[in-house]
Amino acid sequence: MKYFLVFGGAFCCVAMIAQCVSILATLLRFNGRDVSFPHPDPGVSVLRPVCGMENFIEETLRSTFQLDHVSYEIIFCVADPNDRVIPLVQRLIAEHPDVEAGLLIGNSAVSANPKLNNLVKGWRAARHDWIMMADSNVLMPPDHLQRMLSAWRHDTGLVCSPPVGGAPQNFWAELECAFLNTYQARWQCFADSIGLGFAQGKAMLWRRELLDLAGGIEVLGSEFAEDAAATKAVRALGLQVRLVSRPFMQPLGDRSWAEVWRRQLRWARLRRTTFKLFFIPELFAGVIPPLAVGAAVSVAGGWSIMAAVVPLLAVWYAAEALLAYRAGWHLSRRSIAIWMLRDALLPALWISAWIGNEFEWRGNPMSVAVATTQ
Repeated sequence: MKYFLVFGGAFCCVAMIAQCVSILATLLRFNGRDVSFPHPDPGVSVLRPVCGMENFIEETLRSTFQLDHVSYEIIFCVADPNDRVIPLVQRLIAEHPDVEAGLLIGNSAVSANPKLNNLVKGWRAARHDWIMMADSNVLMPPDHLQRMLSAWRHDTGLVCSPPVGGAPQNFWAELECAFLNTYQARWQCFADSIGLGFAQGKAMLWRRELLDLAGGIEVLGSEFAEDAAATKAVRALGLQVRLVSRPFMQPLGDRSWAEVWRRQLRWARLRRTTFKLFFIPELFAGVIPPLAVGAAVSVAGGWSIMAAVVPLLAVWYAAEALLAYRAGWHLSRRSIAIWMLRDALLPALWISAWIGNEFEWRGNPMSVAVATTQ
């Protein structure tokens, strides 16, 4: 019993320290200043893969034309010639004749990854050595390229930005914010702060010569997720993946429960497949494991459960609220309740990731089993 009390108490302390340290490290990143890129405004090719109409699509695509950068081109990539988004892209290009922009239509089946197959033609057509890949649902602020370039160092092979959810218009969109912001983006920022940065496919800044050295854009098809393949390719070159100091926003709008769950399950199954050793400890993520252990320790020690549970919950979510507030991320009166729901879902998400291979991407049924057999 004594050992259980000691190890149980130690586990709770370690979990609380990890929560607070990861939040502090993320806040320190935000308090720092971006380092100016040594060569101002190098030419950049911005590739935006587009597929279908989605929430805020006009706002996010229009933001590409409003970048405060001297020399850049925009290449929109669409796989299906009948895609409903094509007229919108064409209209935006026509409305901004002063910005060099074009639309490429077609598909190159180089992998099992539909987005990568869509991007290949854009990569080959890009005329600049710096190439930015940004998903269609990422809102690009005017200083987007400068902030990405400022994260580049001599040992960098790729700069990325995790998505931060914003503009939620219903409860389920707020739940997606809870997953994206103070949970996933925070842990990615912390990993980058300790030199373990990994790629996120939402926004990726490449130097053409480095990806060519790794095997070309086709090497991103070596894994089912292009960001996992990018991480491994960059590390194989002896270089690091770095994150931008402040992640960029993805406006969410309305979401359904099914959409949020399917997206999180897809990412979980991809992480399980591509970085299994890092995925296993995710079982201990969130407040549920230390809360359960703390309650058990209280019962075993003859103490009041509330005396352990209430302070743990108060400190845990107060730290998370501080992060959201200081970072300017979505925060509402029901955020703490939604964070609790998210944490309650994490064990179920982890288990579900292990008991299946299938997931859905933009209406396409897919399976991570395909990646493991290639």
